[in-house]
Amino acid sequence: METTVTVKDGELWADDSGGDGSPLVLLHPGVGDSTLWDPVLPYLTARHRVIRYDVRGYGRSPAPTTRYSLVEDLIAVLDHFSLARAVVVGSSMGGATALNLAVDAPVRVAGLALFVPGVTGYAELTSAEFMSELERLGTAGDMDGIVDLGMRAWGRAGQGEDAVAVGQLRTAVRGWFANHPHQVPDAPVFERLGELSTPCVLALGEQDQPEVVRCNEEMAARIPGCRLVRLPDSDHFPTLRVPEKVAELILEVAEQAR
Repeated sequence: METTVTVKDGELWADDSGGDGSPLVLLHPGVGDSTLWDPVLPYLTARHRVIRYDVRGYGRSPAPTTRYSLVEDLIAVLDHFSLARAVVVGSSMGGATALNLAVDAPVRVAGLALFVPGVTGYAELTSAEFMSELERLGTAGDMDGIVDLGMRAWGRAGQGEDAVAVGQLRTAVRGWFANHPHQVPDAPVFERLGELSTPCVLALGEQDQPEVVRCNEEMAARIPGCRLVRLPDSDHFPTLRVPEKVAELILEVAEQAR
């Protein structure tokens, strides 16, 4: 069921599959919106209540007008759906948000399923050359150039025109520009990953940016008991490249969290 969630000085689009199964909350990456979970959903909703939402400025959620925090918005979503505790599933940007919640409010997180995750407090998640080129293209307002740069960095496993991934990234770029003046960075947690005690799996895409792969390896090594999974056929879009494997790993964590 689609609904609107009220957050501080704004609102979010959200969807709740309903049902009596234990809850899963899906957090989308910064390279797309919550429809990136569409290929995975059928494997999950048969067993679980699944909640997903669009971050401000992405998909069906309005752009922000004031300062906001990703983790504070996540807590507002959990409260809206009366979820005291849930398995939190995060991809890229969503993974960073999931980790912030797990470190700061561990009682709310029954398990973590992380896919090509980001993390706050890690300095070299992208190369200096990439950031320099991104800044140049952004200053020039070159949307096509940004999408092409992003696909070369994050979409290496795609075939042909890769229209779905390109379309997702194109809409996400609009979200970047809308959100940048308003998003407040959440607290750094990379150095605190050793505090985690929840069941956790971290899946990296072997065709992702080398900096992301290295970061993901270091993250998994720091999280106690974390299972590191390498996805040889995936880049930064694992839900598009290997949806069945993504679902399998989510269900694995959900079973451990029971």
